[in-house]
Amino acid sequence: MNIIAIDIGNTNIGIGLFLDGKEESIQTIPGGADGELRECLAGAWEKIPILETSTEGKRSGAIVVSSVKPVWTDQVRQIVEEDLNEKIQVIGEDIPLPMLLWLDEPGKVGTDRVVAAAAAYAVVEDTVVVADLGTAVTIDLVDEHGVFQGGVIVPGFDISAQALKDYTAQLPKVTVHRPDGPYGRNTADAINCGLYYSIIGAMEEIIRRYAEQIGRWPQTVITGSGAETIKDDCPFIDNYVPHLVIRGIVLAYMKYVEEKSEMV
Repeated sequence: MNIIAIDIGNTNIGIGLFLDGKEESIQTIPGGADGELRECLAGAWEKIPILETSTEGKRSGAIVVSSVKPVWTDQVRQIVEEDLNEKIQVIGEDIPLPMLLWLDEPGKVGTDRVVAAAAAYAVVEDTVVVADLGTAVTIDLVDEHGVFQGGVIVPGFDISAQALKDYTAQLPKVTVHRPDGPYGRNTADAINCGLYYSIIGAMEEIIRRYAEQIGRWPQTVITGSGAETIKDDCPFIDNYVPHLVIRGIVLAYMKYVEEKSEMV
């Protein structure tokens, strides 16, 4: 099964190419970069083999999207139709979510959260927490039966850093990185330490409260653009998995195709 999996976030767009179900490449592009996006999609699509039965050069692949930003979904849809003469399939619209949700408003949850949670549960096959550190940080709980229970959402590094700059008179904007020590000897380092350790502390406290609720400490996976920055200071984390959302998109599509074939 050949798939281009597209993870449209609030800041970046991830594009993963999977040939025969195996990862070929994953690229991350700034959202809104039309030329770079067109080039990346075209290059990935050209690597998908042409159907042996096709007389028009139709390729044997699908383009599957999970998105939290509708305007970029429309941009990707337009590029795919204009440049590739294909259509995208959107999770939550064309493709059902890959797991049950125990939520008050299931239609409003970000599909990125659900597919990442499903990908983690598919490996763990038990209670699991998924923390995704992107523009926002989401920390979600899946129970032992594979049901998405919900989670928390807090500001990510960049949002917090920008807020400090915007709502104070003299604080600078910082790019968060792993600090040399627990406190800073200048303003920029103090902000960096504050933002860095506040996310780690929030994650540990939230997961501890999940553990109290369910009666045991759950397996915990982190992913997202900010995860690599903090992973070495999180002894309570079991696994760091880059691009977990993209892997979840592939899983959701494969599950959808399998269930359709069983109905025939």
